[in-house]
Amino acid sequence: MTKMEIAQEIINQTGAPKKVVDKAIEEILSLVKESLAEGKTVTIKKFGKFDVREKRARMGRNPRTGEPAEITARRVVRFKSGKFIRNVVGAKDS
Repeated sequence: MTKMEIAQEIINQTGAPKKVVDKAIEEILSLVKESLAEGKTVTIKKFGKFDVREKRARMGRNPRTGEPAEITARRVVRFKSGKFIRNVVGAKDS
């Protein structure tokens, strides 16, 4: 599902104007990005948690040549789904 599809679903369900929905989505995503850039954890109840992890520098291999290659230290975003989402996604139709 894309950001446009999410916006359209919100518009269909709430009747809110497209400009308002688009602005709200952009603001939410902007706040999440800014918080993660600052190293903060973002928790959305009944959905999940986004946090930033530090990855240390290490030696890896170039998959084409097999030559050793250094992988630099970096920060990565990790998402851990909440119990509610895990239950919804894991539920099987009977």
